[in-house]
Amino acid sequence: YANSVQMRVSLWDFFLLFGTINQTAPDAVTIQNYQGIFLSPPQSKALSNLLQQNLKQYESAFGEIRLEAQQGVGESIQ
Repeated sequence: YANSVQMRVSLWDFFLLFGTINQTAPDAVTIQNYQGIFLSPPQSKALSNLLQQNLKQYESAFGEIRLEAQQGVGESIQ
């Protein structure tokens, strides 16, 4: 199970770091990273296409997935 994914990109690959986020206090969270995988750019694009296709099917069956509003510009969803 992962509810956090961080991505690092280089010229040669994409690195996805999976973990869990836990809220430890009303104003604090902890992230525990536990597994990472490297993907080549073509593998990354294939994964993106696969996720997009399956998200469309999911939303057709169950409705739109809404993301929470972002706090600031340039922040990522994890």
